[in-house]
Amino acid sequence: MKKGQNQYWLLVVIAACFEVVWVMGLKHAEDVIFWAVTIAAIIVSFALLIYTAKKLPASTAYAVFVGLGTAGTVVCEMLLYDVPFRWAKMALIASLLAGIIGLKMVTPDKSESAQSNNSRGERT
Repeated sequence: MKKGQNQYWLLVVIAACFEVVWVMGLKHAEDVIFWAVTIAAIIVSFALLIYTAKKLPASTAYAVFVGLGTAGTVVCEMLLYDVPFRWAKMALIASLLAGIIGLKMVTPDKSESAQSNNSRGERT
């Protein structure tokens, strides 16, 4: 992985944090201010995802975005909205996160894929 790629992965993580905000907002927003925050979070999360998908493998970036958003939403609901804690949920979230990390580790970055294709004589 190139050194500069880490900044894009950090942006995917930030986009996932905004995803948690807007998902929670869709369920719990009750006034204009919270709806405005929800809409702003939707715009920011997808803008960051679109930007990073141009620099990273889109399928992996999207999987990381959705997986982290899902895990974050489940944890926030347990912490903020008294959804009961269950060990089974935590084990499944850990399994989800392990899959996301594994997927990211085995997916070459776009620059690595292009170099591999060029070495085989394929067009990029």
